[in-house]
Amino acid sequence: MIKTLSGVVRPSGGAFLVEGRPVNFRSPRDALDAGIATVYQDLAMIPLMSITRNFFMGREPRKGIFPFRHFDLAHCNDVTREEMSKIGIDIRDPNQAVGTLSGGERQCVAIARAVYFGAKILILDEPTSALGVAQTSMVLKYIHQVRQNGLGVIFITHNVRHAYAVADRFTILNRGQTLGTFAKADIAMDELQNLMAGGKELQQLSEELGGTI
Repeated sequence: MIKTLSGVVRPSGGAFLVEGRPVNFRSPRDALDAGIATVYQDLAMIPLMSITRNFFMGREPRKGIFPFRHFDLAHCNDVTREEMSKIGIDIRDPNQAVGTLSGGERQCVAIARAVYFGAKILILDEPTSALGVAQTSMVLKYIHQVRQNGLGVIFITHNVRHAYAVADRFTILNRGQTLGTFAKADIAMDELQNLMAGGKELQQLSEELGGTI
């Protein structure tokens, strides 16, 4: 689903609307041009490259006269510091390797990069996976901040608590099939957990095993 939404894989059927208009993405660039940015689990970062270089990777602004144009490092360092400070992360040296940041900070760099380059819709693939409590809190707070600023967020996760903290609608998928879409006001967190865990199947198995589950 992520690859279809982000233009990597073309859908075999159905309609895809962005701001009420049908779209047909032929490539990830088409999706980006429509304002849809995807942050994958691997973050698409190069650990040994600087924070700034990762922030502007593929979109490097240049200055000077052709053929002597070069990467405007000073400007990009300033932008990187400013964008990260907006979310409460103090980057003292934007030239430090991005791999020296915590997992939560790297997630925030990836999200901030997408926002800075004009994303209207963010697709986040398991952004809190394998993060500690403090780092997870950092990422969830930033997701909430992004939503408050008017961006749409598709948050893909197996963690019900994380989803319930920041989402207002939930769509549950099981083996490629949609089990349902629910507004937050219409479903409690334990009900959501039960659906995600396969409530009917677990209940049947529990009865077969004498209530040991």
